[in-house]
Amino acid sequence: MSVSPRILDAGEAALVVEFGTSVDPAISDRVLALEDALSADRPDGIAETVPTYRSLMIHYDPLILDRDTLADRVLSLTGGAPQRASAPARWILPCCYDAPHGEDLAAVAEQIGRSPADIATLHGQASYRVYMYGFAPGFAYLGGLPEVLAVPRRASPRPPHPANAVMIGGGLAAVATVPMPTGWYVLGATPCRLYAPERDESFFVRPGDEIRFEAIDATTYSDLAAREAAGERVARQEEGTR
Repeated sequence: MSVSPRILDAGEAALVVEFGTSVDPAISDRVLALEDALSADRPDGIAETVPTYRSLMIHYDPLILDRDTLADRVLSLTGGAPQRASAPARWILPCCYDAPHGEDLAAVAEQIGRSPADIATLHGQASYRVYMYGFAPGFAYLGGLPEVLAVPRRASPRPPHPANAVMIGGGLAAVATVPMPTGWYVLGATPCRLYAPERDESFFVRPGDEIRFEAIDATTYSDLAAREAAGERVARQEEGTR
């Protein structure tokens, strides 16, 4: 049997269900399994569920759903091994590490004593888990970064990166969606838009999914970015997933 989660009040209309204190696939599985279970048989009064690395926030209407009733329901759904509603999807995102996209490759290479080409290779060989969205629309936080690339974030932000930057920092990886200053290091860029509000499915990659990056050159990046801008989704989903 699994250890019962901590249930915390977040104001008068939300509960936070905590399963642990670290970035861990097993903890993430419990978070997402609870979200799946609530989605499959959603109690009246739940407005939204928001998964993070270690917890699920449940927004509810206390005039419709009693707090203790919801807490009891959560505990009844978290007593056994986590069961996801479906297997995660596996996505392949093209990524250009060449100039001008790999702006911070040299800085990371200097920190760890490897070449910029090594950094790009190490990053591209890994498989990443999508843990959550946060900070900005569609900003995907990824685990699975090779330990050798676990450089700390910058002490102060660098100038704004372009949209769709592929970044690392603090032992994690990320795909950003809008330009903004950041303490992360920009290793490349993907032509894929993880967030596109005009699409029926604004975020096509979901927490729990897996991502691999496929190295492409700058010319291919430009071609794929043009296709993406025209409405095509150039990310590839591996067959037989989700």
